[in-house]
Amino acid sequence: MAHTYYDFFAGGGMAGFGLGADWTCLFANDIDAKKATSYRANHHGGDALLLKDVAQVTLNELPGAPDLVWASFPCQDLSLAGNGAGLAGKRSGMFKPFWKLMRALHADGRGPKIIALENVYGAITSNGGRDFATLAAAFSGLGYRFGAVVVDAVHFLPQSRPRFFMIGIRDDQAIPENTTADGPSAMWHPPALVEGCTLLSRAAASRWCWWHLPTPPARNTSLAALIEDEPTGVTWHTPAETQYLLDMMTDVNRKKVDAARQTGERVVGTIYRRTRTGPDGIKRQRAEVRFDQIAGCLRTPAGGSSRQTIMVVDGQSVRSRLLSTREAAALMGLPDTYILPNRYNEAYKLAGDGVAVPVVRHLAETIFEPVLRRNRLSLVA
Repeated sequence: MAHTYYDFFAGGGMAGFGLGADWTCLFANDIDAKKATSYRANHHGGDALLLKDVAQVTLNELPGAPDLVWASFPCQDLSLAGNGAGLAGKRSGMFKPFWKLMRALHADGRGPKIIALENVYGAITSNGGRDFATLAAAFSGLGYRFGAVVVDAVHFLPQSRPRFFMIGIRDDQAIPENTTADGPSAMWHPPALVEGCTLLSRAAASRWCWWHLPTPPARNTSLAALIEDEPTGVTWHTPAETQYLLDMMTDVNRKKVDAARQTGERVVGTIYRRTRTGPDGIKRQRAEVRFDQIAGCLRTPAGGSSRQTIMVVDGQSVRSRLLSTREAAALMGLPDTYILPNRYNEAYKLAGDGVAVPVVRHLAETIFEPVLRRNRLSLVA
């Protein structure tokens, strides 16, 4: 039997790719028209998608009673690089009208069996941990047993991308024993998350679960394997442009390039430009390279420094260019058949704003689907 879901802040519909063919989307929502175009192109026309501000969505526009509600609500105000506004901010504050809809669904007798929130790691520590406590209180107040995990996409893909997931199960749903543990796991529950639990109200703490996720199989993909020899949509830099990047490096980073040259083999790395304060107190833009076969976390292309650069060292040859949009999609776990926007920044933003596909699959396999199967068996019995 197919499972059903709503996809809020759906973007290009990456959560749906992670959930897979056994899941049917009853409703999806986003406010970004360009992302909506991609959603429709990759989800059979996207009949379930409503292009509308979530604050304007009404209960009557939500069909059926979903098994799962997935919500990757805006992260900008919760990000460690953001302005610190937290859930009071204009963008991350969109959680509030979203949750108002969740309360309305419950009042209408259609409360989802599972609600899953996805956001940046900074959601745990934002506003001194009080935003985390607010999310917990929302789940508790609506009658959910809930917990949170931090899953880094690097377990599945060659991209460093830790993300926070809070998952709640409706009170009347049985939770299979093997989906929870007696305490935190170092792999999924970092110290900041464990510490954040100390801020929960007594009522919220009484509903807290330590989700148990199995260790995934060893990742079998590397960054080099995803890099295109003839990239689409971008061109290789001129020698002068590559030298400019090398000149922006500190001694530590230039030594990484020299070490790659010494191997005599093809070595692929990635570069982000970051503003750093030097020993003289002056801020300068620096090019920081890594050759560990893992890409840095994809971000939205607000400026040139937010776009990741590829560096390929092959003996004494050093070439560089922007990460292609197809490579960005691959780093999110999207298939080659996924239709990307033609414009570079639009495609890069789509990827940078998305959720890593295999992470969603792991959560579905280890929590969502076992819970739903367990309760369907109970109904049959």
